Amino acid sequence: MDASSTGTGTGAGSESGEAGASRARPAGDPVRRLLATVLACEAVVIALAIPVAVAVLDVSGGTAGAVCGGLAVVCLLMAGLLRFSWAVPVGTVLQVLVIATGFMVPTMFFLGALFGALWGTAIWMGRKAREAAAR
Repeated sequence: MDASSTGTGTGAGSESGEAGASRARPAGDPVRRLLATVLACEAVVIALAIPVAVAVLDVSGGTAGAVCGGLAVVCLLMAGLLRFSWAVPVGTVLQVLVIATGFMVPTMFFLGALFGALWGTAIWMGRKAREAAAR
């Protein structure tokens, strides 16, 4: 296998001899683009769960803002950090946390599972696209 098929492509950090912790994916990586799109859309949906939690389900504004707002910010940060190889496992853990927000807003069980499925599909389809491009 070459570096492009394993998901540990080279970036600016590895060209300067900094291989290891900073293994970066190329900017045009289809997996990175798909995962960043999922995380960005997920951040919007999580942020929109705040007023639902407060107005409809009587969750305190501070709790809803801290949990949902915090997760939305983390989703956006992770979308920008996907160039690093450690970001995909962290994003996978983030999907579990989003599903767990269903304990606060029950609809988030479904939406979190939906985004988790999109996350897995993005990894799978992105890798297929990368393999096709390598041929």
